This record gives sequence, C-alpha cells and structure tokens, in this order.
Amino acid sequence: MVQTSTVVTASVATAAAAVVGMLRPSSSFPFPTFIARHFQSSNLLPRRSWNYIAHVTEANTATAAYVAWFDYRRRSQADFRRNLRRNERRQARAEKEEAEASTRRQRDAIKLKVDEAKEEGFPAGVEEREAYFNEQVMSGEMLSSDPSKAVESALAFYKGLKVYPAPGDLIKIYDSTVPKPILDILAEMIAYDSSLDIRARPAAGGINLGDIPNVGLD
Repeated sequence: MVQTSTVVTASVATAAAAVVGMLRPSSSFPFPTFIARHFQSSNLLPRRSWNYIAHVTEANTATAAYVAWFDYRRRSQADFRRNLRRNERRQARAEKEEAEASTRRQRDAIKLKVDEAKEEGFPAGVEEREAYFNEQVMSGEMLSSDPSKAVESALAFYKGLKVYPAPGDLIKIYDSTVPKPILDILAEMIAYDSSLDIRARPAAGGINLGDIPNVGLD
C-alpha cells in the first residue's frame, strides 16, 4: 500500500514542475527563495534545473532593468530622443543607399547580359529561328521557378523575343504568363536594346505563327 507521505511528496513534485514550467524564459519574476529552498532540501528537482532557473531569473532581471532604463532616458532626456531619431534616420539612409546600389548593380548585370547576347548573334533561317525560339522559351519557363535565376530567365525570354516575327504579340503572351519580377527585368532589357521594335509586324515570307507552339505559355 502506498504511504500517504509518498503521495504527498509526489503531488508536491508535480506542482513544483508546473511552477518551474511557468517560470521559464517568458516569466520576468524571480523564483521565490523560500520555495526554492524547500524544493532543494526535498531533492525534488535535479541541481541543473535550479541552475537553469537561476540563469533565467538573472537574464530576465537584467532585461527588465535595461528596458526600464531605456524607457526612462527616452522619456526624460531630450538629447537621448534626438540621438535615437538621428540613428533611425541614419539607418534608413543606409538602407536606401544599399537598395539603390543593388538596383544599379542589377541594371549593369542586365546590360551586360544583353550585350553578350547581341554579340553572340541570333539565327537567321526560318527553321533555325523556330528551334531557337522554342529552346529559349522552354529555358525561360524552367528558370522562372527559381527566384535566384530571374535575370537568366528574363534573358531567355528576351532571346525568344528577338527571333519572334511579332514581338508585340509575344509581349502580350509574356504579360499574362511570366512572373512579374521577371517581366520587370525583361522590360529593362527591351528598353536597353534600341534595335528591338516590339511594334513590328510579321513580314511576308517570315515565320508562320501557326507553326510555332507557345511552349509553356498557353
């Protein structure tokens, strides 16, 4: 038969575990000393649990003290408030400058890609243009699923546009099927390439649009 003292001890241990659980990092109140002494003397929790409680209590106390100190200075000291605002403006300016630098780097990379594609040249024969178009559109579609390949995907769609007989019509297809971030890059490529006229219409004897499938763009 289980002794009454054993049952009481087990109940106290359960309650102690619940108290400890409530006092983990989210709590900012110190663990009551008299309760800690009672539980320690009863050996109801291992020593490392008490060490953990002590560390958490010290950390929470330090955090609460810092928050109170910071709030007091913010409310009572004009110089402190001015420094905070100055630091916020400095941080915002640094972030803006970094964003602008990143945009410039991307534009330079886009121009370089277009220049390289133009130097490589584009096929002239009808059959070669058809095969090239299909290859580039398929490549652009596959690359578009990877956000880190947005420039490469846009370049592939740009190359397809260069050999398509009605670029304006193809742009409409792109506009409804290609992800917007890639479309934005493609727009920069088109703006940079002054030789690409998206208003051009198919010439007589050119590629038969009915013979070229819209690969992945339906």
